[in-house]
Amino acid sequence: MAFTVDQAFTLMEGAHERERLAHAFLISGARGAGKEALASKVISMLQSGSGGVDLFGDAVVPEAKPLDEMEGEWVRILRPRSKSRRITVDEVRELEKNLYVVSGPTTWKVGVIVDADRMGEGSVNAFLKTLEEPPPQTLLLLLTENPAGLLPTVISRCVRMPLMGGRLEPEGNAQSFLDALQSIAELGLGNLSAALGLKSCFASILAESKAEAEAAGKEALKEEEKALRNAVEGDWLKRREDALKAVATADYLNERSRLFDLMQSWFADVLRCKTLSGGLEFPDLETNTRKVAEMEDLPSLLRRMDAVEELRRTLDTNAQEQLALEVGFLKIFG
Repeated sequence: MAFTVDQAFTLMEGAHERERLAHAFLISGARGAGKEALASKVISMLQSGSGGVDLFGDAVVPEAKPLDEMEGEWVRILRPRSKSRRITVDEVRELEKNLYVVSGPTTWKVGVIVDADRMGEGSVNAFLKTLEEPPPQTLLLLLTENPAGLLPTVISRCVRMPLMGGRLEPEGNAQSFLDALQSIAELGLGNLSAALGLKSCFASILAESKAEAEAAGKEALKEEEKALRNAVEGDWLKRREDALKAVATADYLNERSRLFDLMQSWFADVLRCKTLSGGLEFPDLETNTRKVAEMEDLPSLLRRMDAVEELRRTLDTNAQEQLALEVGFLKIFG
């Protein structure tokens, strides 16, 4: 069962009031679901106590700042900041050191790990004992979009708090592809040149993502080898190299999946405009999206949307990626 941020906070607040608050929570959900907002509200609650009730008997929720502004003497926030885009062993050990500093009897210490699935094996191993038996008055919040990327040993030590909702928020390369999709408003669907241009944009983003993921994996291996060089078995390096290659592949496939999510959401907006429905995924882009909808009849639009899903399924097989993309984009946009 997934919760809204308010529902999840109410459950955690009630547990705190009964002195039954768990020591570790795994807060998961899509981008924009409110993972950091929930963490901020919980930290604010621990720092200021319950907000109590107003004159009408309604609960008063403590006002929370953005998560990064909550960091201080008793609140530590970890994010992937290294070249490898991983949370390193040294960062985890520094967090643990802060958690074990003695605080006052009513002072809570909080450790927040954002993108917790980005902890490498060494980071996880360094953290497991603290995760299982943290110091008194300590709360650990693990935030992730990808709980499946965490080891079962981590998940089993946390209370799971999945959040519902969230909107697709394109950024970086994904925004570039969305911009390219919007340009189709001038040419219209059914243009072969535009279809091949979009395929080229899509393939270039994937190639860049693959290179970044592979570089990050190599950097992670260097960092782990440096941190653990005298405490590992002889075949450790080869096993970790294989594991990090698998992580790089997973990162690449996740990026490809996000691009498909974006393309399907864009087509869904075109369909909403065509059928005069509300609830656009990208309301700021409605003008161009509506232009596309006006140029396309409904049966053709539905066929193109089916072709997006067909291409996605094809790429999940052993099909040659570039050839599949070219054929697929011609079906979708040509």
